[in-house]
Amino acid sequence: MTASQEPIWLDELAARCGIAAEYYDNWGRRHRTSEQTKRAVLASMGYQAEQPESIRAAVTAWDDASWRQPCAPVLVRRIDQSLGSWSFSVPVEEAAAHALRIAWEILDESGRLQQKGEAGPGLAPAETRMLDGRRYARYAVPLPAGLDCGYYDVVARAGTAAGEVRGSLRLIVTPSRCYLPPSLQEGARIWGLSLQLYSIRSSRNWGIGDFGDLAAIVERAATDLGAGVVGLNPLHALKNTKPYHISPYSPDSRLFLNVLYVAVEQVPELAESEPARKLLSDEGFQSSLSTLRASELVDYDRVCAAKLAVLEALFQTFQERHLRDHGEMAVTQRGQTFLDYVRKEGERLERFALFQALSEELRRRHPDVWEWKDWPAPYRNPASPEVAAFRQAQALRVRFHQYVQWIAGEQVAAIAQRTRTLGMPLGLYHDLALGGSRSGSDAWVFQDVLALTVDSGCPPDAFALEGQNWGFPPMDPHRLRASRYRLFIELLRKNLTYGGALRLDHVMGLFRLFWIPHGLPASAGTYVTYPFEDLLGILALESVRHKTMIIGEDLGTVPDEVRASLSAAGVLSYRVLYFERQDDGRWKEPGGYPSQAVAVVTTHDLPTLAGYWGGKDLEIRRSLGLLPDDQALRTAQDERAQDCRRLLEALQAEGLWPRPDDAGSLPAMTTELARAMHLFLARTPCRVVLTALDDVVGELSQANVPGTLDSYPNWSRKMTLPLEAWWTAPALVQLAADFKKAGRA
Repeated sequence: MTASQEPIWLDELAARCGIAAEYYDNWGRRHRTSEQTKRAVLASMGYQAEQPESIRAAVTAWDDASWRQPCAPVLVRRIDQSLGSWSFSVPVEEAAAHALRIAWEILDESGRLQQKGEAGPGLAPAETRMLDGRRYARYAVPLPAGLDCGYYDVVARAGTAAGEVRGSLRLIVTPSRCYLPPSLQEGARIWGLSLQLYSIRSSRNWGIGDFGDLAAIVERAATDLGAGVVGLNPLHALKNTKPYHISPYSPDSRLFLNVLYVAVEQVPELAESEPARKLLSDEGFQSSLSTLRASELVDYDRVCAAKLAVLEALFQTFQERHLRDHGEMAVTQRGQTFLDYVRKEGERLERFALFQALSEELRRRHPDVWEWKDWPAPYRNPASPEVAAFRQAQALRVRFHQYVQWIAGEQVAAIAQRTRTLGMPLGLYHDLALGGSRSGSDAWVFQDVLALTVDSGCPPDAFALEGQNWGFPPMDPHRLRASRYRLFIELLRKNLTYGGALRLDHVMGLFRLFWIPHGLPASAGTYVTYPFEDLLGILALESVRHKTMIIGEDLGTVPDEVRASLSAAGVLSYRVLYFERQDDGRWKEPGGYPSQAVAVVTTHDLPTLAGYWGGKDLEIRRSLGLLPDDQALRTAQDERAQDCRRLLEALQAEGLWPRPDDAGSLPAMTTELARAMHLFLARTPCRVVLTALDDVVGELSQANVPGTLDSYPNWSRKMTLPLEAWWTAPALVQLAADFKKAGRA
C-alpha cells in the first residue's frame, strides 16, 4: 500500500465500522472527522489502525468474516412481516455443490425443538466467493412460518468434502410495537408526579429519600390526588461518594439498585436482630441521623456509612437465623427465597457483588485508587485466578452485597405491586441511563462489549459551546451484535422489572452515539451508528413481555426518519414545554403536541419553572464560567425575558392568563402562573403529563447543571417542602383537581 492509499483504506475501514466521515451541528456547520479521531475510535473497537498494512488487513478481514463464519450471530425479524431467510456459508467446490444438503433445527428459549427441516440437494447459491484459493458459497435458507415472538436458536449443519460444517444463530422474532396499557389504548390521558427520589425530605428517612418515602408517595398520590404514575430518577447502583460517584446518569451498574434507597427500618431482619436495634437506638447514631435529615444537601458518604453499618448487622442476623453451611443452605423459607433469588440472578449478581467486595478491599489497600483499570493487573480481569481466589476468601462479603440487592429489590417490587393494587394505569415510571461509569462494575464485567478508550458525549451546541463529554464508555455496536445483544437485553429486562413505564435517556443512542477519544476535546469527536432496527425490535419484545410502556427521551436533533420509526414502534416521545416552539420562536399551542408523548415542563438538566422565569440558571451559569462574560449574561437575560413574554402570550391565547394593561410587563412567578402552565400541558393530547413538585412549590435551584462537577451541588439538593406537608399544600391539591377536571385521571 502506498502512502497516498492509506487514507482511502482508513476511510474504508471507518465506513464499515459505522464511523461518520462527517456530521452537521445544530448551526448547520459541517464537521469532517479527522484521521486522528478515526484511528482512535477504530482502536477502541479493537482494530490496529496505525500501520497501513494492518488497516488493509482489517478491511479484508471484515469483508471475509461473513463468509468464513457459517451464520451471522443474530437475526432480528418482525412478526408482522415475512421472516424471510437466513444465510449459511460453506466452503464447497462447484462440482459438489449440487449435492449439498443443509439440515436445520429451531429451538426455543427452553431448548425445546420447535421446527426442523432440510434444504437441498440442488440448492442454488445466492453468492460465491474465492477466499485463499477455496470456493465459498452462501445459501439463503427460508425461515418457516408460525413462530411466535421470542428468542430462538437456529442450529444448522452441512456435509462438505472438507467435513461437516456447523453453525448457529440467534433468531429474535419481535412484535411491531411496544406495549401500551389498555386504558391508554382506549384514549385515556393521565397525569402524575415526577421526582428525584434522593431529594425527598421526610421526618423518617436518613437524610436521603428512600423506598419508604416512595411507598408513602405512591399511596397518597393515587388515593388523594388521583395520579396515575410516579416518575423517578434512575435508581441504578452508585458508589455514593462525592463528587464523582453520585450521578444517577453515570452509575456503577445499570443492572442493579442503589442501596441508599433501602428503607433500613423496614427490613424484616430488624425484628430479630439485637445488634441492629442496639445500633439504631444509640444516642450518637440517632443524633447523626438527625443531622443528616436536617442538612440542606444529601451527604452521600455519611448516609452510606450509616446504612451499611445497620445493613451489615442485619445480614449477620440473616446469616445466623436463615442460612447455614457458610450461606449455601437455607434453614427457613426466607433463607430459601434469598438463595432462589441468587440462583435466578446468576453470574450477573455474582460478578456485581464480587466487584463491590473487591473494590472495598482494594480501596483499603490503595486509598487513592478509584478506577479498576488502576488496580493491580490480576484484578482487572474478572476471570483471573486471583479474582477467583479473592471470591473464595471473601465469600461472606460477596454474600452481603447479594443480600443488600435482594432487600432493595424486595422493597421496590412491593411498591410496584401496590401501584397495581391501587389501580394506577402506569404506576412507577423508571429511567434507564444511557451508560455507566468507566470505573464501575458494568465496565469491569463487560469489557468485551464496551469501548473503554472513548467516552460518550455530544458535539458543541447552543447549550454547551465546547460540546459535552459524559464520561462513560459506549457499547461497541459490532461486539454487541457479536454477543447477540446480550448486554442490551439484560439491561432492558432488569429495568423493566419494577414498573409500568420506562424512559430511555437519549433514545438516539439506539441509532447513533457521539464518541470522544480519550485525550481529545468533545469537539474532536464523531458519530458512530448502531443497529437501530434490531435494537428497536428487541425493545418492543421486552416491553410487551414485561407489559411496560416505553418513553424515548428524544430532545435535541433527531432525524425525521428516526422519529418516525420510534413512533411506528410505539415509543412515546418526550416533550418539554421550554422547547416546544414554532419556527418563529412562539410557543406551540396545546393542540400542536403529539398524542403519543409524555409532556413535562422541565427536566433534571434544565432550570425549574421558578428558576427559568427568574433567570436563576443564567446567573448560575455566569458564576460558573459557563457564560463567558457579563455581556453574554445580559444577552441571555434579554432573550429569556422575550421567551417568557411569548410563553405568556401562549397562555393568554388559551384563556389561562389575563392580558396585562402593560403589554411589556413580566409578572413574577406565582403558584397561579405555575398552575396556568400545567393547565396548558393538561390540554395537550399527550397521553401522559408529569409535573415536578419542585415546579408546583416554586423551587429555584435545578437538580443538575451539565458541564459541572463540584462547582455546583449536582444531585444533592433536597426539596424545601417535607414529604409530610405535600398532601395539604394548596398548590398541589389545586393542581390535582385541575388535572381531574381536564379529564386526566
